[in-house]
Amino acid sequence: MPATAQRRVLLAAPRGYCAGVDRAVIAVEKALEQYGAPIYVRKQIVHNKYVVQTLEKKGAVFVEETEEVPEGSIVVFSAHGVAPSVHDEAERGRLATIDATCPLVTKVHKEAVRFADEDYDILLIGHEGHEEVVGTMGEAPDRIHLVDGPEDVAEVRVRDESKVVWLSQTTLSVDETMATVGRLKERFPALVSPPSDDICYATQNRQVVVKQIAPETDLLIVVGSRNSSNSVRLVEVGLEYGARAAHLVDFADEIDEAWLEGVATVGVTSGASVPEVLVQGVLEWLAARGYEDVQTVRSVEEHLQFSLPKELRRDLRAEAAGKTAGPA
Repeated sequence: MPATAQRRVLLAAPRGYCAGVDRAVIAVEKALEQYGAPIYVRKQIVHNKYVVQTLEKKGAVFVEETEEVPEGSIVVFSAHGVAPSVHDEAERGRLATIDATCPLVTKVHKEAVRFADEDYDILLIGHEGHEEVVGTMGEAPDRIHLVDGPEDVAEVRVRDESKVVWLSQTTLSVDETMATVGRLKERFPALVSPPSDDICYATQNRQVVVKQIAPETDLLIVVGSRNSSNSVRLVEVGLEYGARAAHLVDFADEIDEAWLEGVATVGVTSGASVPEVLVQGVLEWLAARGYEDVQTVRSVEEHLQFSLPKELRRDLRAEAAGKTAGPA
């Protein structure tokens, strides 16, 4: 980097927590306050290492499967949603449940049920094994076919090509999803689109601003965990739109100083499950190395908020009225 080059940071906005993640994390915190530890959580409440570790210190116990939760305990379902069979398992185990599924994921579940009831074959665009995909497919396993990118389209088999609809995992890259949709429409001209865009508003907004800053960015640092689909996509979008290099880190101490060689402009953003404290840690790390000029680049304002799960709302109201119950 020339000695005269000014070091700067382009800080993406919006970044970090979306409304669904904020709701899910607060749900676990409120449950711990309301009912006391332990509160069991099926899977990671959101895909972020720091958030999970922080909640564990407060008394949350994370399990992989519902059967690991002791009978009669309280279990929280993660923001990614679960299949109906998981609700059945909880009922058999006499578990009190708090459903922290993101309302945008719930919308996709309801669409899957409706189209299955109307006898459509449903082409679900998403990544195999992702918790959201597993939950959505569980709503209509006999009608849903997973399409993991454009390369899968040729292998799709449906019963009636005149009754086919596509849905998608909410945290995918917008560009990737539409490329798959385009290929599906070539294969199935009668393909029906969902009544509204399934891609999460937060996923779109974070990708839009990365597209804006990428052409000016020598190095893009995305704060997020490796099992966070939307965080991984931000790295890919940054590279696709012109960033010379891009890396995903959970914490500032994972940044390699060698990445800064010849770098004048660093772009910084974070996935939708990342608390702001982790971004501030990265900014402090960069400032200590001469990147003190931080310029915020904003694409849109976000104001969406979701109410807490109904089980918690009910008991918080009951407590305010002087009587405390437990989640159903």
